[in-house]
Amino acid sequence: MDLPIPTLHDVLSARPLIQRHLAPLPTPLQRYPGLDQLLGAQIYVKHENHLPTCAFKVRGGINLVAQLSQEERRNGVIAASTGNHGQSVAYAAQRFGVPAIIGVPYGANPGKVAAMRGFGADVRELGEDFDAARLAVEQLAAEHGHRYVHSGNEPLLVAGVATYALEILEQQPGIEVIIVPVGGGSGAAGTCIAAKSINPAIQVIGVQSEAAPAAFRSWQSGELAQVRSQTFAEGLATGTPFAYPQQILRERLDDFVLVSDSALREAVMLLIEHAHTLPEPAGAASLAAALLLRERLAGRKIAIILSGGNISLPQLRGILGA
Repeated sequence: MDLPIPTLHDVLSARPLIQRHLAPLPTPLQRYPGLDQLLGAQIYVKHENHLPTCAFKVRGGINLVAQLSQEERRNGVIAASTGNHGQSVAYAAQRFGVPAIIGVPYGANPGKVAAMRGFGADVRELGEDFDAARLAVEQLAAEHGHRYVHSGNEPLLVAGVATYALEILEQQPGIEVIIVPVGGGSGAAGTCIAAKSINPAIQVIGVQSEAAPAAFRSWQSGELAQVRSQTFAEGLATGTPFAYPQQILRERLDDFVLVSDSALREAVMLLIEHAHTLPEPAGAASLAAALLLRERLAGRKIAIILSGGNISLPQLRGILGA
């Protein structure tokens, strides 16, 4: 895509803007003895679930909405989301007094939908899955002149979410590997930009559910591959890969792994047990990947991104009862 790739300068410029409108920052980067023992490595959990929307994406939402033109603010913003991107856009829009419409799939996570409405967004059910909702939102944007905020193909979103990687390396400069959940890919793309600009030797590893491998297959093949999502982890449930983050990931991501949905459930329980924190299944994906790569990571200094904590009660009951 013909969009500029953010530089470290863009990430550094985003940080003070985000800090003015988002607290608490930096989010905690915490070690837990149980996770260290489990993996035989130094494991640092980056708690993006502590943000006001309980997910990392709000960093990008603030960075983007803050820089809209007056005309774009008057026309309002519109986005498609399974939850966390929509919360990000809704929260940022509320902060800046901008109207927001969020299109969600039928049966979307009710807690995330309630949060979006709580932030003042007009939430509409627009399709059977994320990709159907996205197409409907794109049509509405074209018809009514709203500023469409794509969940992946947005340089300002990528630069904004990359600020968590800055925080990691300021707090722990010796980090050797960062593991990032991948849905659309903005978080992993931002991590690659920030981390590798600071230290090219840092390895960035993406992780996706094997029941929703569109981004993984696209990264592997070098061509965009549509694969219907069947994962229960809505934060990873992207069936259509996004060209812009894929361009960044193909150039800079060191590795990409798939984990099973059962591994995601196990990782949720392990984070509850050992880190005394509540992740959503997508947020636990980085720990699931670390467990898969345990031998390779042994003895190293690892940051895992707990990207979100917006788990629904039915999901939590199902996991704990499994």
